[in-house]
Amino acid sequence: MFCSFCIIGFMVASKIKPKFTKEILTRLRNYVFKKVSDTDEAEEIFQEVLASATDSLALFQGKSQFFTWLCGIANHNIADYYRKRKIKTLLFSRFPFLEAIASEALTPDERVEKMELRKEVKQVLSVLTEGYKEVLRLKYIDGFSVAQIAKKAKTTIKAVESKLTRAREAFRDRWQGE
Repeated sequence: MFCSFCIIGFMVASKIKPKFTKEILTRLRNYVFKKVSDTDEAEEIFQEVLASATDSLALFQGKSQFFTWLCGIANHNIADYYRKRKIKTLLFSRFPFLEAIASEALTPDERVEKMELRKEVKQVLSVLTEGYKEVLRLKYIDGFSVAQIAKKAKTTIKAVESKLTRAREAFRDRWQGE
């Protein structure tokens, strides 16, 4: 399952049309999952790639396809994963008691970072209008399609697309302003 909050930030920061972004994200996710057999680890790497890409978006110069650039980031993260995995295997095979200590030590940091990101996203969402909050929640948290949102809101698909565009812009402006 995609990290909804990461996707919102990624789409908003990238200024790429939602349909195009969804296609790229799906291709990128498939790319990572082909390279990493453990699905939990692959999902984690995919999220890291999205975060890294969002942070580095200003560095994208357009000298390659956007997807190729994303795959380059993914390749670095995948290489890091296998490098760390090899080190862990060697270390834990020689000192088995370290595995329990390491897993306990790493887990709280990950939880804290995730909680902080959720808190920041919730803060940004809290200052948006109710309509913008609702359409972003339906799209990125609940996973509704634009057509489903239009049906639920009893409006047209174009109206929902337009509102999503404005909501993402408002989210991006608030996110970058904080």
